[in-house]
Amino acid sequence: MNGHEFDGLESVAEHDEFLPKKDGLPKKENRFTDFEGKTSFGMSIFNLSNAIMGSGILGLAFAMSNTGIVLFIILLCAIAILSAYSIHLLLKSAGVVGIRAYEQLGNRAFGQPGKVVAASIITVHNIGAMSSYLFIVKSELPLVIQAFLGQHGNTGEWFLEGNYLIMIVSATLILPLSLMRRLGTFLSSVIYKKFNIPCPLPVYGNNMTESLIAPVNQTGLMEDDFCLAKFFTINSQTAYTIPILAFAFVCHPEVLPIYTELRDANKKRMQRVANISILAMFVMYLLTALFGYLTFYMGVEPELLHTYSQVDPLDVLFLCVRLAVLVAVTLTVPVVLFPIRRAIIQIVCPDKPFHWARHIAIAVVLLVIVNLLVILVPSIRDIFGLIGATSAPSLIFILPGIFYIRIIPEEQEPLLSWTKILAACFAALGFILMIMSLTFIITDWVSGVVHSGGGH
Repeated sequence: MNGHEFDGLESVAEHDEFLPKKDGLPKKENRFTDFEGKTSFGMSIFNLSNAIMGSGILGLAFAMSNTGIVLFIILLCAIAILSAYSIHLLLKSAGVVGIRAYEQLGNRAFGQPGKVVAASIITVHNIGAMSSYLFIVKSELPLVIQAFLGQHGNTGEWFLEGNYLIMIVSATLILPLSLMRRLGTFLSSVIYKKFNIPCPLPVYGNNMTESLIAPVNQTGLMEDDFCLAKFFTINSQTAYTIPILAFAFVCHPEVLPIYTELRDANKKRMQRVANISILAMFVMYLLTALFGYLTFYMGVEPELLHTYSQVDPLDVLFLCVRLAVLVAVTLTVPVVLFPIRRAIIQIVCPDKPFHWARHIAIAVVLLVIVNLLVILVPSIRDIFGLIGATSAPSLIFILPGIFYIRIIPEEQEPLLSWTKILAACFAALGFILMIMSLTFIITDWVSGVVHSGGGH
C-alpha cells in the first residue's frame, strides 16, 4: 500500500531473469546479486518499515476495542508471523528465477493471466490506500482549519466541508506532486495523552459527538464499565479486526525491489531485514493500539486521530500531530498513484511509447474515482475492512502460496513435499480469511445498525 520506488531499477527491462542467456553458453542460475545493490542493511530495514507502516495504524485502537487486549495481541502476533512467512515464500520463489517484481512472479507462475491478476490486486490495494489517505484529509483538515480559526465546531462555511477540501487538495497538491512520505510522528503523542485525558471524557462546548457518549446513554453501561479495559470481547465490529491488521501489514509488493537494492543480497540477509522490520512495526502497532484504547476505551473511533478532536479540538500537541499526518498522507498519495498508473499501462497498453496525454489522463481519472469513493464511504473503517478483506489476504497469503507451489521446481521440492503442502495450506488460509471477513462485513453493512463504540 505504500508504493516504494527505486529509480535505479527503472532502466532494467522486465524479463524473467536479470541476465538473459547468451547464445551458445549454458544458462546461468540467476540471483539477485546479478544486480549489484547499494543499499545498506539498516537503510533496507528503514525502507521496508516505511513500506509496512501506513494509515492502518490509525484503525488499530478501534480493532482492540472490539476484541479486547489479549485477543488483539494474539491476532496481531499471528498476522505478523504469517507476514514474515509469506515474505519467506516470496524470497524463495524469486531466488529461483531471479525476478525483481511481484507482478513478474505472477507472470512466471501463470503467464500473462497471472501477471494481470497480480497487477490488478496491487492496483486495488493501492486505490484503497489512496482512499484511506484522502479520508484522513477529509476528516482532519477541517479540524485543523477550525483550530486556526479558534472555533470549537463546524459553523457551516464551505471551507470547513471535508468533501470540498479533498477535491481542492487533490487538484492543487496531489496531482502535481511526486514526493516521499513519512507517517510515524504519532506514537509518542498517543502515549503522552493517555495520562492526560480522563475517563469519562470531558465535554468541550458542544463538540462531544454521539460516538463518545452513546455507550453510556443508549446501552445503559455505567461509567465504570465504559472506562473498563476488556481482555476478551466479541461483537459485530470484531469482524473488522483481521482485515485492519492485514491492511496494516501489507508490504509485499515492495519486498522484491528492496531485496534487489540490498547490498550483499541473499535470502537469509533479506529475511532478517523483513523480520526486524515486522518486529519494529509490531511493537509500534501494539503500543499505538494499547494506549489509544486505554485512553478512550469504548469511545475510540475507527480513525484514532479524529477521536482526540472530540476532547479538545484546540489542543496544541495534537494540532501539530494532525498537521504532520496531513502533510505525510498528502505527499503519500502521489507516491501510491505512480505504481497504479504503471500497472494499468502494463495491462492495457504495455508496448506503447510514453505519452503525456495518457500519463495525465490516468492520474486524473484515478483521483476522480478515489475522491468519489472517499465522499461516498461513510467511515474509514469500511475502507480498512473491505481492502483488508480482499486485496490484503491475496497479497499476504494467497499469491505467495500459489506462486511458491508453481515456481519451485518439482525436482527440487515435489508437489507433495511438506513445504509445498504448507504453502498450499497458507494460500487456503487466505481464502478462508477472505470469505469469513467479507461475509461478516457484508452482514454488518446489511444490518445497518449503528454500533456502540464504533464511532460511526
